Amino acid sequence: MRLKALPILLIALSVAGCVGSHSHDLLGKTTTTTPSGEIAATHEIFVATTRRKATKEPRQVFDGDRSLTTTFASVEITVPKIHKVGNIERVKGSASPDPAKHFTAHSVTVYDGAPQFTQAVGADIQRRGDRVLVFVHGFNNGFDDGIYRITQIAQDTNYSGTPVLFSWASSGKTTGYIYDKESANAARDDLEATLRMLARTKAKTIDIIAHSMGTWVTMEALRQLAITGDRDLGDKLGYVILASPDIDVDVFKKQMIRYGKPDKPFAILLSDDDKALKLSSLISGDKPRVGDYGDAADLASYGVVVVDLTKAKSGNSLNHAKFADNPILVQLLGNRLQTPAGLASAENDFEQPASNLGRGIGQAVGSVADIIITTPFKVLNVVVEGN
Repeated sequence: MRLKALPILLIALSVAGCVGSHSHDLLGKTTTTTPSGEIAATHEIFVATTRRKATKEPRQVFDGDRSLTTTFASVEITVPKIHKVGNIERVKGSASPDPAKHFTAHSVTVYDGAPQFTQAVGADIQRRGDRVLVFVHGFNNGFDDGIYRITQIAQDTNYSGTPVLFSWASSGKTTGYIYDKESANAARDDLEATLRMLARTKAKTIDIIAHSMGTWVTMEALRQLAITGDRDLGDKLGYVILASPDIDVDVFKKQMIRYGKPDKPFAILLSDDDKALKLSSLISGDKPRVGDYGDAADLASYGVVVVDLTKAKSGNSLNHAKFADNPILVQLLGNRLQTPAGLASAENDFEQPASNLGRGIGQAVGSVADIIITTPFKVLNVVVEGN
């Protein structure tokens, strides 16, 4: 990189992470008792992580250092009654959260190993309806960020199955892009093994949502599954949704060639105004990333559905997490997930729920979602708005 570009890069790094600046503490110093009427829901989030247990800051639970093995845990977390769709109401700084106002983690269980975790998550899968949602977070995420995001997705989409966070060892720092990239590489075997473990339970469907650099981990794990001849996890793989993929376009094409054209709905959510991916392109030698690639038809030729969110609003200035922080989009996602992937067609992944969502959501949030959907067969423009 030319030296004159360095100051611009350093300034951009200060604002371009997937999350804002805050403490990465998950647990509070104190416990606040809150009336049940002020709590919207309680979620149990199951976790597979390649992070080390936090020793210097134990309230983080797991930090940004890498572990050579996968650790398994579960987190009980509540969502406040005041929660608004698309938001993560979290306490500022290192203060203890108030469950009536904030997402609040109440307890963490660390399992002795994979057998104990498999038994616990398997029982939850049977209880909740035989579906699993695996979320893989992105760059500059602490363990807390991943927990909060999957909780918000589960809450706002009204997902009926078991939520599982795969948390790889992101440093949680805006200056940690290269470290995070290597951590993502190191975690791909662990994600593959976790998916295989979930497939050995009585789950009927395993859906995957991956964000930003987490899409790289996901695509590598899927590629490895394909190499072994089990790319669909014994026909249990459901939706694959890659949001703002931080993957070189040429690399993604090679991954898809190895994986093959999907049999189940496989969607890419991109946005041409994604500022975080503009920075990633700069770091990568001005090479385009999948998440802000301008040729949707080119990507769709590999058998995926491309959902262009450029004209939809975001909850922050980076435009990097529209799929979850835009109230319309996260509920569109929820409507899609209501139908198990085996009953949906790959080419119509987002078409029907977008068309049927109606004007109520747009009116309620005072927003507009203008979405362009490109499949291998056609292009559809969907506008959801209020009166």
